[in-house]
Amino acid sequence: MHSADLSALYLYLCIALANRAQFCYNKKCMNLVFFDIECASVYKNTAKICAFGYVLCDGQFNIIEKEDILINPKGRFHLTDGRGEHGLVLPYEYDKFKTYPVFPQVHGKIRKLLEDKNNLVFGHATINDVNYLDLETRRFNLPSFNFSFSDSQLMYMTSISDFTRQFGLEYITKDLDVDFTPHRAADDAYATMRVTQTLCAKYNCSCAEIEKILGIRRGYIKNHRIVKPDSSGYAEYRTNCKREKEERAKRRNEFYCTVNGRHRAKSTKFKDKVFCFARPLEDCVDVSIPLLEKIFVLGGKYSQKLAECNVYVCEENDVSVRTQSAKLCGQLQIVTPKELGELIND
Repeated sequence: MHSADLSALYLYLCIALANRAQFCYNKKCMNLVFFDIECASVYKNTAKICAFGYVLCDGQFNIIEKEDILINPKGRFHLTDGRGEHGLVLPYEYDKFKTYPVFPQVHGKIRKLLEDKNNLVFGHATINDVNYLDLETRRFNLPSFNFSFSDSQLMYMTSISDFTRQFGLEYITKDLDVDFTPHRAADDAYATMRVTQTLCAKYNCSCAEIEKILGIRRGYIKNHRIVKPDSSGYAEYRTNCKREKEERAKRRNEFYCTVNGRHRAKSTKFKDKVFCFARPLEDCVDVSIPLLEKIFVLGGKYSQKLAECNVYVCEENDVSVRTQSAKLCGQLQIVTPKELGELIND
């Protein structure tokens, strides 16, 4: 082989290796996009977006861009909080929104940001914002978005193994000591980034790695079909809740089968007494059914309606809804299961 051919081959190999190294670097060091959306109004089939805020940063959380894209929602502002109550105020000048571009005019920029294959997309309760984007594409007859996304709320809940409620961004930032200005979209996106950064620091890992550590499965939107993110911990929690619900229903059925069964009184001791148990006590059939059977033997009756009973049975520390209502009924005699046992054996 001639020296010129060897030089050309050497140059080709150098370029190929450089390209491969650059590919591996890019794959490892993907950029991160954190976004948040504010709407002028949200209904079942419409969500009129007025602000799309985002933070674009590298894999080490160095910010490349931070922007609030303000949008003319083409509709009135009708703001409610998470409970659907009025009073939510966004930190923007509402009168200026008519001067901003409408969604179709910024749709391309948002799409490019979210669908870039070199970007990992995150939000907080992200499924809501993705749904808002989808509703706007439908309203303006635009093609569906197509990207995957993760959720800082789900990551936080998984990290503390608490899925009993949805933790708001304000709560999480306070718990993790992160600065937070609520309801300005770009600031919410920045707070989401800081939450994710703090969780990565906790586990000493990258943003991509934390999903594997926490067992997170990314959500996605494609052809207007939206699949929410999930985690192995949350899936296990739902399974346990379903099993507990089924077991509770089984116990409740057992209790009320006893209530509705045929009974023969052997005494008139409880002739004029109608009993009602707290719901947690009803579910504890090992205690409630023996007490119930003794009540019937002594001539008493049972009703789940407070208005029909004159003796209410609950544990001292019970705070169930039925017990709270019972305590507001001045005419009820309230006793504990232990005290009921003493009445039975008296």
